[in-house]
Amino acid sequence: HVQLVESGGGSVQAGGSLTLSCEVRGYLFRGYCMGWYRQTPGKEREGVAAIVGDGGTTYADSVKGRFTVSKDNAKNILFLQMNDLQPEDTAMYYCASSWGDELDNRRGGNCAREIKYWGQGTQVTVS
Repeated sequence: HVQLVESGGGSVQAGGSLTLSCEVRGYLFRGYCMGWYRQTPGKEREGVAAIVGDGGTTYADSVKGRFTVSKDNAKNILFLQMNDLQPEDTAMYYCASSWGDELDNRRGGNCAREIKYWGQGTQVTVS
C-alpha cells in the first residue's frame, strides 16, 4: 500500500521559513520524478518544484531563489525548504510521484510524466 505523507505545514509571517517533508511508504522513489505542487481554492493545482533520480531540479518562476527541493534516498523522504515566504505562497501543498524520471522542460516545477501518487496535502498560510 503506497502512501505519501506530508508534514511541516503551518502559519508564518511574511519573510519567514518552513520546511515541508514527505515520507514515501510502500515503494522506493529513487528512480522517479518527485514533485511539490500547490493549490488554492478556485485555482488549478500548480507545480512548485520537482527533482529527478540524478538530483536534477526544476522550479516555478515564482519560487526560484526562495524554495529548494531535496531528497534523502536512504530514508525515502522528499523535502521542500521554503524561505522568504510571501502571502501569495499560501496554499495547500501536495507531494507527488510521477510515472517517469523526467523533468518538464516547458513548465518549471513540474515532472514531465503524469502523476502516479499524491499525498493528502499540508496547509501553508503566510500572513
